Amino acid sequence: MKVYGIIPSRFGSSRFPGKPLHLLAGKPLVSWVVEAAKKASSLDDVIVATDDERIVKAVVDNGGKAVMTPSDLPSGTDRIAVAAGDFDDDDILVNIQGDEPLIDPSLIDALVAKLKNDSRWSMATAVTPIRNATDFAAKSVVKVVLDRDGGALYFSRAPIPCDRDNEDPLKCGLCVRHLGIYAYRGGFLRRYVSEKPCDLEMTEKLEQLRALWMGAKIAVVKTDDEGIGVDTPEDALRVEELLRERAL
Repeated sequence: MKVYGIIPSRFGSSRFPGKPLHLLAGKPLVSWVVEAAKKASSLDDVIVATDDERIVKAVVDNGGKAVMTPSDLPSGTDRIAVAAGDFDDDDILVNIQGDEPLIDPSLIDALVAKLKNDSRWSMATAVTPIRNATDFAAKSVVKVVLDRDGGALYFSRAPIPCDRDNEDPLKCGLCVRHLGIYAYRGGFLRRYVSEKPCDLEMTEKLEQLRALWMGAKIAVVKTDDEGIGVDTPEDALRVEELLRERAL
């Protein structure tokens, strides 16, 4: 068994063009993500999957590993499957967001451990508590309902679960938001990318619903860390300040 950490990274961004190469404390954003991922003890290899030679050069120049993938792939999940190459069914592939330089390496290790220690799970992901009603109502915040074993029953942009008898939607203590990191078993990932998007996925615009539609069991790791992604230049300034503080 081999465990891959793969970071999809595209140059194009409607809100922040060239984001992966934006310098934070003198280093490209994508290279900070590589550096953080390498601190996860469970990963045998860390690879950036991109469709842009400039990103490949930046990663390699900063001591990382990158591979070119086709620009017309439909999703980041397809990109990691291509980047890993000839992986085995029992290998584990972790999809690490390319805009989160502050990702906690222990979260990566926890996702890998879920798959290593329990064969019933096809994939694993993470959630964190929802702390305010605004986030609970927002379509941009993906909510997850869990089963008794800590597996995902459903993901939705709608506010779920609904606490029928209370005005405070968070009072039930069951409200969690999804974090965009995934670990897949190699065999399941192959089946997943060979399936066409299902109606649920197309309606909610959530890839993970395809996995549930296929009958997969998705393990969920809980964390208190919401993570800080870089979606805008303003986010980059805030993250750069935090990176400098860590270096002190």
